[in-house]
Amino acid sequence: MGNDKIQLFEDRKIRTAWDEEQEEWYFSVVDVVAVLTDSADPAAYWRKLKQRLKNEGNETVTNCHGLKMTAADGKKRMTDVATMEQLLRIIQSIPSPKAEPFKAWLATVGAERIEEIIDPELTIDRALATYLQKGYTREWINQRLQAIQVRKELTDEWQERGVTQGKEYAILTNEITRAWSGMNTQQYKKLKGLKKQNLRDNMSTTELILNMLAETSTTDISKEEKPTTFEENQEIARRRGRVAGIARQALEVETGRSVITSKNAVDFGKLIDEIVKEAEQSKEDDD
Repeated sequence: MGNDKIQLFEDRKIRTAWDEEQEEWYFSVVDVVAVLTDSADPAAYWRKLKQRLKNEGNETVTNCHGLKMTAADGKKRMTDVATMEQLLRIIQSIPSPKAEPFKAWLATVGAERIEEIIDPELTIDRALATYLQKGYTREWINQRLQAIQVRKELTDEWQERGVTQGKEYAILTNEITRAWSGMNTQQYKKLKGLKKQNLRDNMSTTELILNMLAETSTTDISKEEKPTTFEENQEIARRRGRVAGIARQALEVETGRSVITSKNAVDFGKLIDEIVKEAEQSKEDDD
């Protein structure tokens, strides 16, 4: 589940999370309450409303989930979230002139996601804009978007072979990552100082390319061999990951340095800034 995606309603931030498996948006209830009520303490408002709805036997509140989301102080805290359907029922209990515009906004958010499912190119366009805003180079972004496509082809193949999303995907991904990098996913993230962040978003261009090689070769061989058990899928993941591992070792011999880096997105951003500053300084010196 991709947490901490910010949606804007009338320039007010609403924290959201997209559940890929359920194809469902989750919205921070406290953020919605803050927008609709302009309360000085939306958390307290929600606690009272939540208790009242529970006393009334409202099943919507009982079925609300809790997710860790980034609070105003930057720390991750458990936050009550609701699906679009649950949220619409909660909104009915909040007297607010903003209720109808907010319902229309919810419909727009849902419609955009449906459009992306129908036309994946829209997802790519929005991802491109997001990465540009974060300061990534176009070269890196091109590789990252290709990596997304390669990953999608791999997960589609796994699904075709009966591999289930969640734990089994994670196990196979670990096998691939370990085979080419020498580390499992968690070890790799620890090296880069990551916690919840996406590992691929913090890879260098070379790391991305090798990871793509490992995943696309796994897809190709799986299509050829048509594994019928999870164990067979696991063995293919190990073998094909080693293809990229051999390529990594050959490249390291030629360059004399490790392909695997502890640098993450923050470091890459600093490097880009330094290059830009050096280029500007060089131009001034030439002038």
